[in-house]
Amino acid sequence: MRLLLNGEDRQFDGVASIADLVAALGLDARKVAVERNLEIAPRSLYADTALADGDRIEIVTFIGGG
Repeated sequence: MRLLLNGEDRQFDGVASIADLVAALGLDARKVAVERNLEIAPRSLYADTALADGDRIEIVTFIGGG
């Protein structure tokens, strides 16, 4: 599947949902926010939100500190 991820055209195999994508990228779902085609995806729906070829995905990672 081809996705536009944070402005970069990327190819992914075996990725069907936002949860799959987050896992494939090695990210902690509790520490990211995901936007799919200009809509924020609720974290509780990551596993149920299917991805389609050509989707535009933006992922922001939260960083703690002080």
